[in-house]
Amino acid sequence: MRGANWAANKLPVKIAVKNFPPVFALLAVAAWHGPCAAQPAYPQKPIRIISPFAAGGGNDAFLRTLAPKLTENLKQQIIIDTRAGANGIVGTELAARAAPDGYTLILIPTNHTVNASLYAKLPYDSIKDFTPVSLAGSSPLVVAVHPSLPVKNIKELIAFAKARPAQITYGSAGVGSSGHLAGVLFDSLTGTSLTHIPYKGMSLAITDLIGGQVSTTFGTSLSVVPHVRSGRLRALATTGATRMIALPDSPTVAELGVQGYEAGLWYGFVGPARIPADIVKRLNTEIVAVLALPDIRERLLGQGVEARPTTPEAFARLIASDIARWAVVVKRAGLRAE
Repeated sequence: MRGANWAANKLPVKIAVKNFPPVFALLAVAAWHGPCAAQPAYPQKPIRIISPFAAGGGNDAFLRTLAPKLTENLKQQIIIDTRAGANGIVGTELAARAAPDGYTLILIPTNHTVNASLYAKLPYDSIKDFTPVSLAGSSPLVVAVHPSLPVKNIKELIAFAKARPAQITYGSAGVGSSGHLAGVLFDSLTGTSLTHIPYKGMSLAITDLIGGQVSTTFGTSLSVVPHVRSGRLRALATTGATRMIALPDSPTVAELGVQGYEAGLWYGFVGPARIPADIVKRLNTEIVAVLALPDIRERLLGQGVEARPTTPEAFARLIASDIARWAVVVKRAGLRAE
């Protein structure tokens, strides 16, 4: 240490302490060792995890599944802070500006990487202003319709939509959300022209779909599956490469003849830039441990989400690669949000 070298060269420590009265000698030793004292073990207070979308949506449900076990493992309360708005930007900016001490994290979905090209200017850098902690889960989407819509499968939806250009609406969590881009991709591969209706969260889109205000959705499994099981919505297909465990009887869009169609989303934990490496390691360890629990994995699978924890480095690579991949899609579709 710089201070130790200075003292060794300029003043013998033993002589300096010996000449002090006993009480001052103890104070001198304490002051000398103070800067090198071990820091309190992390965490020492509740941890806030921001959910940048409305309560009741996929982000919220995912967090509420994990929060009790994370609280138990970290021995500190996990506080879910819902900060919806602007396609996740409001909550994400809040996380970027937080102190890098490990007490503020955010659960970001795939659209964090879409926003980087969808918006001309963001109030943060999508890579430089964040510390990746771990990917947490991934899921295909569900193409679901209101039961009153007279279609039973994807082929019928395509025919119905082509006969009514721009009349069939689909709700999503907002411009640039995974559901929005799934619809854009669907239009481009099927020759349909669905009309996108953006909401401030998936739960709001689902509420209107159940109420019949919109015709369909490419919705998150966490938001859609419970309503499919209750009969309030009808699932036509799922958007992944393979069938969803939660809806084994629902084929994929590609299975039904739309070649090359695949869409989905992931969830992952990040914090503000420059969180100390030892804190990142602790958080990653606990997140990985919780996602390995059989009951947690079963609950997530039942909702169509596969637990997929990674190292911070692997998640950083995924974020960077997805930003590049979605930039091509956004540009090709001519999308732009203000």
